[in-house]
Amino acid sequence: MSLSPFDHPLLGGLLGDPELAASLTAEAELAAMLAFESALAEAEAKLGVIPAAAAVEISRAVTGFRPDMVQLAAATARDGVVVPDLVAQLRTVVGEPHARYVHHGATSQDVVDTALIMRLNAAAQVLDRRLAAVIGRLEKLAAAEGGRTLMGHTRMQRARPVLLARKVASWREPLLRHRRRLAELAPRLFVVQLGGAVGDRAELATYGDAVADHLADALGLGRSPQAWHNERDGLGEFASWLSLIGGSLGKLGMDIALMAQNEIGELRLRSAGRSSAMPEKSNPVAAEALVALGRFNSTLVGGFQGALIHENERSGSAWMVEWMILPQMVLATGGGLRIAADLLSAVEWS
Repeated sequence: MSLSPFDHPLLGGLLGDPELAASLTAEAELAAMLAFESALAEAEAKLGVIPAAAAVEISRAVTGFRPDMVQLAAATARDGVVVPDLVAQLRTVVGEPHARYVHHGATSQDVVDTALIMRLNAAAQVLDRRLAAVIGRLEKLAAAEGGRTLMGHTRMQRARPVLLARKVASWREPLLRHRRRLAELAPRLFVVQLGGAVGDRAELATYGDAVADHLADALGLGRSPQAWHNERDGLGEFASWLSLIGGSLGKLGMDIALMAQNEIGELRLRSAGRSSAMPEKSNPVAAEALVALGRFNSTLVGGFQGALIHENERSGSAWMVEWMILPQMVLATGGGLRIAADLLSAVEWS
């Protein structure tokens, strides 16, 4: 049983997204965190900040390391973040004399934020690929059926005839812009986070920037000239991007649901839903799901933007809000793109 509709045993079939959900699991997060610790040690060893033998032992320990999940859960309830106990467990595995070099010069937020960015980067590539697929289906629809004349409606009233190509363009063009928005925001967002205790990299002395650059390169992220741990506009921009996609897909879904109404009858859906009471009905379930997911993300994005208010050099409360909201937004957006592609394949024009 789950409290989330995205992995609910029943609702998950409608709204869920197993591909994206895999990058948001605790296992995926811990794997990214351990990759951070290994890459950090290797970067510091290259620059002579820690002994080369320590980096070898840390990388060896990370390989095949299985943390005690029960202990991690209890420690997170106490510490508010998983990293202190994860590092402690890893240090035990590394052993002396190298244990003290684990996590050297880093703080918990460096690990959590970089692990998040690593996974969001992978998720964004999936979302971009799906955006391209939906755009491709819309382009095929315009080419095949765009010459059809439909009745236009303004303010829910009959207006004047329009070409289907124009309607399709109103669905396609925002998605094209969303792909461009991702390309624009990616260099700002998908960058390493390394700041140390208060964000000035002071624990690494003169090597801080060089360590951060090596770490970014090793993890496949962009370099960051300074820590951004209390500058959350990049994540806020990403959340807004997710909500914009949801809204655009919701508009597509709403239009298709209206066009499929019996009184309008401009299209039929091959995979419409059934009614338990009226077997003659064909419910536009996929179109409705797009509207629901778009509205869902629109409610969450306001909460996420509130989390941009990070007090001083670190916020515990705003940080937690991000953890609660952002995964749901990613899954809602991914589910919407999956549903939209299937919906467009199920449309039959009258």
